[in-house]
Amino acid sequence: MPPTRSRATSKAAVPEQLGFTGMPEKLFVCTPSKLGTYTDCPRRYRYSYVDRPTPPKGPPWAHNSLGASVHTAMKNWYMLPPERREPGAAPTLLKATWVREGYRDVEQERATYRRALDWLETYLAGLDPEEQPLGVERVVAAKTSVLALNGRADRIDERTGPEGPESVIVDYKTGRSGLSADDARGSQALALYAFAAQRVFRRPCRRVELHHLPTGTVVAHEHTEESLARQVRRAEETALDIMAAEKAVAAGADPDEEFPVNPGSLCGWCDFRKVCPAGSSAPAKDPWTAVEHLSA
Repeated sequence: MPPTRSRATSKAAVPEQLGFTGMPEKLFVCTPSKLGTYTDCPRRYRYSYVDRPTPPKGPPWAHNSLGASVHTAMKNWYMLPPERREPGAAPTLLKATWVREGYRDVEQERATYRRALDWLETYLAGLDPEEQPLGVERVVAAKTSVLALNGRADRIDERTGPEGPESVIVDYKTGRSGLSADDARGSQALALYAFAAQRVFRRPCRRVELHHLPTGTVVAHEHTEESLARQVRRAEETALDIMAAEKAVAAGADPDEEFPVNPGSLCGWCDFRKVCPAGSSAPAKDPWTAVEHLSA
């Protein structure tokens, strides 16, 4: 009979992975949009970022197609040499970037295109073609003790402030509703862009602006270091909640309990309405509902 090994000898023969007390937790990699999804509805966050395979989504939304078309046209306008940056370039730019998904029919799509072109031409007429932003569709990133944050800002302008050169976050909006200064002040996404831009460009970035193209209005807010810090803390608290829920699910907890549904008016617009027990009872929105007024 072969000799038996003692338990101590057997255990010693198997190498153990040592832990290190005080090692930092893994940072939560996120965008402002990812954090906002969880804030709006933890269940929608789960469907978008946790469940694999991702549950089937509903059809594309016309208002998302409209927003993407206008944003890409604006980006491409700044790609032109200054001598070609004029309102007359708008038709070519918008036609080249136009996304056709989600509209009720060709008539509605054409009416929406004409309205969007009018917005663009009016907005571009008010821009100085010689001014080159610091960034257009620029990714900015920053880390905290909790977050590895990154996001793509529509535009980052360079302006002169009381202390010298500053960065300004500009975000285009194409939605139906008008905007107020409270929208700029309360936007966590804009604040996080400003926080990250300060670190990327190494200059103050406290002013954030929402440019509402349908009405030609601009609403702005001047952050302080304190108000930016508050928004970052809120983002970190959200991230900690998400990480705790993800760990619990990985350990066998009920995903429905860890990522509860937040029923409300947004359910009718949710991509996952049909697969969500709470959302499926909400009145459905047609993919073109948000742009119907543009063809009226």
